Amino acid sequence: MTIADDSDARRPVSAPPGDALASLMGLMDQVKDVSRRYYALTGKPLGVTGEVAEYEAARLLRLQLSPAREPGYDALTTHSPRVEKLQIKGRAVEPSKRYVGRVPKIRLEPRFDAALLVLLDRNTMEALEIWRAAYADIKRRLTEPGSKSRNERLSMGINQFRSIAQLVWSA
Repeated sequence: MTIADDSDARRPVSAPPGDALASLMGLMDQVKDVSRRYYALTGKPLGVTGEVAEYEAARLLRLQLSPAREPGYDALTTHSPRVEKLQIKGRAVEPSKRYVGRVPKIRLEPRFDAALLVLLDRNTMEALEIWRAAYADIKRRLTEPGSKSRNERLSMGINQFRSIAQLVWSA
């Protein structure tokens, strides 16, 4: 799926055959709604944050999503002279405390070019911000001595990710 047009982030550059893109957009709206309602009733996330984050990153940044379970990356850039492989991580957060919490595990192999962190509003499942960090910076941060979470679990705090990343989209 390739999505673009700065004036309307939901309008496709090249839509899949038939009404597949419109169906996907409608389905993601339903997923977000069910996720919001589930969280409101249970206080627990439904477990669709990663999929919503991938969809939102593709929609907002005009990325091409890779096939399911593609080793090492979730999307490709299509607007760069060089095709880049991107890992996409999502985190549903309270908007007033959006930098509290941890980034999901980032696997360093197979190699990718950059990782995107999509911060989603826990209450609406809409994107708040998207941060982009280069592979070399992520590897350096995850392998520097001093933290079992970073070194063994390949996880870092949201603020740690932000310290090596650039804000590439904001609501």
